[in-house]
Amino acid sequence: MSGKALALGISLSLVVSAAPPGAMVRAKLNVPNALRNGTFAADRYLNIPPGFQVSLFASVGGARFLAVAPNGDVLVSQPGAGQVTLLRPLAGGGVPQSFTFVSGLRSPHDIVFHTINGTSYVYITETNQINRFRYNAGDTSAHDREVIVTGLPDSQAAGFGGGYAHQLKNIAIGSDGHLYVSIGSSCNVCADDTTGDPVRGAIYQYNADGSAGRLFARGLRNAEGVRFLPGTNTLWAAVNNRDNVPYPVQDSSGNYGQVIWPYVDNHPPDLLTAVRDGGNYGWPFCDSNPDKTLDQMPFNADFDTNQDSHVDCGKMDLVSKGIPAHSAPLGLLFLGDTGFAQPYRTGAVVGLHGSWDRTAKTGYKVAYFPWSNTTQLPGEQADLVTGWLDDTSQNAWGRPVDAAVDATGSMLISDDTAGAIYRLTYAPAAISAASGFAVLAPESIGSVFGTQLSTQTASAASADWPTSLGGVKLTVQDGTGAARSARLAYVSSGQINFEVPAGTAAGNATLMIEQSTGTISLGTVLIAATAPALFSANGNGQGVAAATAVEVVLPTTHQGPVSVFTCAQPGNCKSVPIRIGVDTPIFLSFYGTGIRGSADVSVTIGGASASVLYAGPQGTYPGLDQVNVGLPLSLHGAGEVDVVLKVSGQTANTVTINIE
Repeated sequence: MSGKALALGISLSLVVSAAPPGAMVRAKLNVPNALRNGTFAADRYLNIPPGFQVSLFASVGGARFLAVAPNGDVLVSQPGAGQVTLLRPLAGGGVPQSFTFVSGLRSPHDIVFHTINGTSYVYITETNQINRFRYNAGDTSAHDREVIVTGLPDSQAAGFGGGYAHQLKNIAIGSDGHLYVSIGSSCNVCADDTTGDPVRGAIYQYNADGSAGRLFARGLRNAEGVRFLPGTNTLWAAVNNRDNVPYPVQDSSGNYGQVIWPYVDNHPPDLLTAVRDGGNYGWPFCDSNPDKTLDQMPFNADFDTNQDSHVDCGKMDLVSKGIPAHSAPLGLLFLGDTGFAQPYRTGAVVGLHGSWDRTAKTGYKVAYFPWSNTTQLPGEQADLVTGWLDDTSQNAWGRPVDAAVDATGSMLISDDTAGAIYRLTYAPAAISAASGFAVLAPESIGSVFGTQLSTQTASAASADWPTSLGGVKLTVQDGTGAARSARLAYVSSGQINFEVPAGTAAGNATLMIEQSTGTISLGTVLIAATAPALFSANGNGQGVAAATAVEVVLPTTHQGPVSVFTCAQPGNCKSVPIRIGVDTPIFLSFYGTGIRGSADVSVTIGGASASVLYAGPQGTYPGLDQVNVGLPLSLHGAGEVDVVLKVSGQTANTVTINIE
């Protein structure tokens, strides 16, 4: 870890954030020469988070859903071609080998690997049935086919467009060994789907061999991405909701029952929701209303099917999270297996295929949802990858579908319009030692990671860090062209800890190191005016604050230290209850980076505003910042509470303290 952590005398790990930066860097798509044709004959750009790189991994026409085999091969469904393609990455990089894994299928879509009693299978859906094939590591073609579920409905209601959209089937296999199959609706909104056998707009549960099928949940118009939250038995689904919903409110507008675009544009929302056994999520009788919140939204009775409210919407299951209407969510991926920075691994992504029936298009992106380890619910939606849609012209050159984690820990993204598989890789030139991701601020501490950065391992001998250490100098050149030497705390072959020079302009900056062999560019990083982050004692970003405190005994000014946390061992830290009283006010000091440089600093503790007594440089250690606050007396007996720091409107990662 960095020198500042050691200087504080406490065990500090990289802090993670509940809301890491989103798609804020415009990056040129790296395209191999062999794939520079068609859509990619010209340069293409995507917007990605700082510290990431994006490249074209493969060209696969009509690429939809993805699955990564145990040996690292990548399977890609192509419903329009009736086949599944296998991509085998090459050890030295470059365009992967391509094999037809299976062909002649009826619009194959979702793909899942599963092992039963030592036998591995790959499950592949068709519109009318579910297949499974025995799988041996290294197989390039499917074999030993079993049709385990038959008779799935794949017809559409008369006059219902959308090609094969709602005929495609999606599946998941839970830790309980059961197979879950999503059956989309036959239409936009029709009550007949709810009385058929099987019910449509529903999810069914089967044994892994396809036996003992039963209705699991209903009211989900078209659940495309169905996946289990890792470590739980909770099924989640990304759901396409209805179109052309009439205005459902009898008010003075006179629009009741009319299809008006200002309303249709935003109603009803698409969905990202947990799905319980026996649940009913409303379609086609009840529509979630996003007007006040996207979390646990109330319902409106659907005008087309439920004007008289003969179906009680109060008995429907509230949806976990709304997604802007007509975004067309498809693939769902939980990010825990990626090689991304820790803040991004406690979250999920959803491919938003994009709208066809909205005044201004929405979607055409990969959306990111931070995840609460406490509630096991998604946080506010953010952009992870954008750029397929030109907002000005409303033209789109690509439409993302699904995402999967490859053997390198990178994220693959399929695109059925551009016929592409992209690879998003976390490869930062530098990250903040406080925030754990590649956003830095002037006078904050950053860490460069790589190989052969230095031939020596050396640490600064004092708090006055030098600009040359272990034969290494590091220069930060900002977007104005100004180059400044950075002070160094630590250098080694794989890591350099440094302070971002004061005066570095906001925007992209280039890091360069000077060695005895010459000057090497490490790439670019994003410099923000402020990039607030707080240290946590256990490094999980939603855990214990790495803070100090004192109590003042009144009416004297005697001060005594107060413990805020204790660590049995590194990474296993607990908050220590802080006793608060009228005669013994408590003052806390929180440490981090990006806190200086603005008078606009606020702290809330347990939702109560805390008086900020000081915010700025720590004073002794370069790059370390500190904020001192008074603990509000109103929090007496509050227990564990969140500490939220904001600097110029930017919110740092959340940490907790414990108040008796």
